Amino acid sequence: MKKLKAVFKEDNIACGFLYFYVHYIVEVICFFHLSRVSGSYIIWLVPFLYDAFAFVPQSIIGRINDKYPKLNFSLIGVALMAIGIILFSLDVNKFIHLFILCFGNCFLHVGGAENTLRNSKGKLAHSAIFVSGGSFGVITGRLLAKTSISPWFLLPVALTMIPFILLADTYNSKDSSCKNFNYVKKGLNPGLVIFIAVLVVIVRGYTGYGIPTSWNKTVLQSVYLFCIMGLGKALGGILSDAYGARKVGIFSTLFAIPFLVIGDKLMIISLIGVMFFSMTMAITLGILVSKLQRTPGLAFGLTTIGLFLGTAPIFFFKIISIYTNIGIIIVMSILCSLALGYLLKGDKEND
Repeated sequence: MKKLKAVFKEDNIACGFLYFYVHYIVEVICFFHLSRVSGSYIIWLVPFLYDAFAFVPQSIIGRINDKYPKLNFSLIGVALMAIGIILFSLDVNKFIHLFILCFGNCFLHVGGAENTLRNSKGKLAHSAIFVSGGSFGVITGRLLAKTSISPWFLLPVALTMIPFILLADTYNSKDSSCKNFNYVKKGLNPGLVIFIAVLVVIVRGYTGYGIPTSWNKTVLQSVYLFCIMGLGKALGGILSDAYGARKVGIFSTLFAIPFLVIGDKLMIISLIGVMFFSMTMAITLGILVSKLQRTPGLAFGLTTIGLFLGTAPIFFFKIISIYTNIGIIIVMSILCSLALGYLLKGDKEND
């Protein structure tokens, strides 16, 4: 318990919580929009385009932010989100405001990643807490979209992000850098490390959509699912800082397998598996930043490209057989565990 308490006393941990709120609001807005879109010919196309334009450009935007760190990309993101909401509320062509919201999403994600990574002194909890806010926002946006509330409501909601962003910026200093990220074994080829880490993200993204959850039939159960995903993402970074990234990365991946495999009709069992399954997000980011210390925005963008590549196939085909899904989960989880074991330093080396 002492180690866990120490994590919450780390320098600038408040950045993670401030950007948790920002990330939460971003996803509320985006998934409110996506859930309100209707029309048979775009049921799959709009979410696919959203994933493509909200995820892939983050690497480019992140690289630009790395080069010009004094530019406040988060505030640019808020402005884009506000414009997207206005156009959405005025019923302008749905693809126009979709693209604007996507790029607002990109700028805000990159801004949050840059802030939490640069102010974390090599720790993972800050960015893990920031990333976890998205899961809570996704389910909130979907639920709000089912009500009769006007999309204009989202405009003042978007503006509430501004004080959180400005407050997070007060933690920035001249020494803000990622030079303390050092999670990868010595002697490994940097290109190979980056390739394997992105591949792990791709595999985990794809596998996540194959998790059998036939128990998920009510609104409340969906809330449980997304909240547990968010909790798992945050815990991955928090526990890694307390007990070591290598331990958490390997064991959370392996421990998830039995719970996911037998939890199809058992909600509690399944949720435990989902929580373990979600823990590696901050760890793979930490691996990438360890090799891209001068360009954390680019490193973060590579993880979002990996997520897009992992989830893109599900828009075109779906594996129906539960046994095939279970087989994929087992094989892919074992491979991811081996990959993390190969890349990550022994935990004593990080002390």
